[in-house]
Amino acid sequence: MKLIVGLGNPGPTYQKNRHNIGFMVVDKILQESSFNNISSKKFLGELYKKSDLLLLKPTTFMNLSGKSIAAVSSFYKIPLENILVIHDDIDLPFGALKLKRGGGNGGHNGLKSIDNLLGKEYNRLRLGIGKPPKKEMVPSYVLSDFNNKEQEVLDKFIEYAANVALKFFHEPLSKLQSLYSKKDGSYLV
Repeated sequence: MKLIVGLGNPGPTYQKNRHNIGFMVVDKILQESSFNNISSKKFLGELYKKSDLLLLKPTTFMNLSGKSIAAVSSFYKIPLENILVIHDDIDLPFGALKLKRGGGNGGHNGLKSIDNLLGKEYNRLRLGIGKPPKKEMVPSYVLSDFNNKEQEVLDKFIEYAANVALKFFHEPLSKLQSLYSKKDGSYLV
């Protein structure tokens, strides 16, 4: 069994926030494919299944994302190497996309939660959302919606990320990194 997790916050208030780009990517995959909804309270999230692939949107709020992932991975006995977490990254410019395994959390509270409950050696699809000019602006920045210029290409960015996520378990990480990583959003225009 393989698990793709999109990080975000539940509810309409957060739906279009930068912090919810992981949810947006999972929603895109769900639009394109026929997954069955197998959600249950015990999973602390929306869970979908197609063949040996699970898609998860934790409903625990970002800071407790690890609880939902731990519940699903424990129930289905999914090893860390078969988990891909899709998340926003303020250390990458808008539109950048990087794949990696393991590493630090960069202050991302969703990743901190996962690290604390599962360890750090899971796969990550880091999606650049840009960075505010001052560090103290980060919380309000990630909980704000994408600006008008970003929204013009956001659908392309999400579609690209969804395609990369679906290819993830079919190729070696090094090959995926060389084929699909993007340094910025210039490929979106």
